[in-house]
Parts: sequence; C-alpha cells; structure tokens
Amino acid sequence: MRILVIGGTLFIGKLLVARLLEAGHEVTLLHRKAENPFGSKVADAVADRNDAAAVASALAGRRFDAAYDIAYDWQRGTTAPQVEATARAVPGELSRYIFMSSAGAYGEGLNHDEDDPLAPSTHPSDYVRNKAESERALFRLHRETGFPAVTFRPPFVYGPENAFYREAFFWDRIRAGRPVIVPGDGQRLMQFVYVNDLVAASLAALESPAAPGRAYNIGHEAPLTHLEAVNAFAAACGKPVEIVRVPREIIVRNGGHVFKVPMYFGEYYDLPPITERIARVQRELGVSVTPLANGLKETYQWYTAHAPRRKLDFAFEDKLIREARGPAPD
Repeated sequence: MRILVIGGTLFIGKLLVARLLEAGHEVTLLHRKAENPFGSKVADAVADRNDAAAVASALAGRRFDAAYDIAYDWQRGTTAPQVEATARAVPGELSRYIFMSSAGAYGEGLNHDEDDPLAPSTHPSDYVRNKAESERALFRLHRETGFPAVTFRPPFVYGPENAFYREAFFWDRIRAGRPVIVPGDGQRLMQFVYVNDLVAASLAALESPAAPGRAYNIGHEAPLTHLEAVNAFAAACGKPVEIVRVPREIIVRNGGHVFKVPMYFGEYYDLPPITERIARVQRELGVSVTPLANGLKETYQWYTAHAPRRKLDFAFEDKLIREARGPAPD
C-alpha cells in the first residue's frame, strides 16, 4: 500500500514507519524537516501539518491508499479544524485515516468505554479539547461521507526512544541511589501502554474491516497507583528504591511543575487520573498486550544502551524532601 505518515520521525511514529517498511509498504513522511531517520527508504513531503495549504501543496501529484496522523504540535497545539483540513487534503482513495488521539480526550474519569462522551469543547486544557474536537470532526466526516476514520486513545505511552522524560526520570534517580518523590499519598491512578502494542494495534487497524468509524482504547488492563508505578520502574532495573511522599501543597508552594523544570515526577505523570477499558481492541483487532514487566525490561535495556545522559540537578527535589520530612530532631 502507498501510505502517508504525518509525523513519523519520533517515538510512536518512528516505530510505526519501521514496521510499515518491514511489511513492504511504500511510505511517505509528511514533516517539517528536510531529513528523516529512514533516508531513501521513504519519500519526503515537507510541510507544517497545521498549514492545510502547505500540506496540499506538498502532497500534490501523489496518491495514497491510507494515512496515519501521528503528529501533534506541542508548542502551538493542533486544532480540530487543522486535523480536518489535513484529512481532506490527502489525495487518493483512502481505505483508512488512522488518527492518534489520547485517553486525555475523555477529559477525566475512570473505566471509560469507547462510546463514553469525550471532553466538552469548553474543557480548560488545550490538549484535551483539541484531541476531543478532532475526533468529533473526523467521525462527523465518517458519518457524512464515509471517510474511513479510525482513532486510538492511548494513555501514557512508554518504550524505547520515548521523547518525554518519563521512564528515564525514575531510572536516572534509582540508578544514582537517589530517593524518588511520590506526590501526595501515592494513590493517584495511571494507565500505561507499551509503544510496541500501540503500533501493533495501529497496523491491525489498517486491515481490519471493523476499524473504519471506530475508536479504540489501548493499554494495559490494570491501572497502577503512583506508588505501584515507581516500584515497577525499580523492579525493571533490579535496584531498590527509596520513596518519599511529599504533600502536594509543598510541591505547589515551591513551584513544582508537571512538565518542565522544576519537575518532581515523570513528565506529565502527575495528572488527574483517566483510565479506560480495552476489550474492544482485543476483540476487534486481535491485539494482545505485552505484560508490563516485560515491556519495562525491554525499555530499560534500551535506556542503558542508548538513553541520553542528562546533567541532573537535584537541589529542588532535596528541598521538597527536607520540607516533607520536617526539621531534624534536636
């Protein structure tokens, strides 16, 4: 098949492209840079995915059988009108348009099924609003024109080459013998998906006749608490971990941030919980989920060989820990 991948140069998209090439597909990458990790194995189309006119110009004269929309602009956001305009701009008789959404599209709440309402257009988070509105736009196109939209709603994605400072955040500290901060009581829930499983599901959707017009949750069935997640990271590297619970009021008072310095936990990990049920992806796409321990061990092996070594400053974390522990006894 002739397949367009919008994005495709980082983490999820990079693994997806590798798998598509292994399967013998012809792949074109739509991205903003003049180079890509695959060289001449793929064709390039250079454009800003948020600019519909530039996308149409970059794709002029080409034809595609399917498209994957993986890219999201984290600086400016990617809105529903931009997603819809890109979808309409892809030339060819598409059999699939597979859009990478997020569990965040639900906005909040536990144990979501795919037919649950998505977050409203008034949600305060740009990211949540953009993902939910983009899904609504694509499924409206499907209802009105038969456009073959498929969406995936992954929770926290982990795996080799993760572009976010997540698993590595904990391994950097555990390997250095540092204590790991857990915010609050440590009981906030998280749900994970291994990048290999997400890509496997994305490939299965390319062929499954059930996929068009469907949304799919994908991830490990059982969510973990913050405490359980930290212990799982420690188990993956075979080292003990010292956990220090720090009340959130101390973190907030000192200016702790969920996704930029000064950060106290994995990037974006300390968010209100959103969990989901995954029966549909197993039933309709035949996807089996890698056990968490196996996925983390494989990720840790990549981390030890390839992860960038950061210059770490623990002064902020030390301050939080001192305040949480209180004054030393006389």
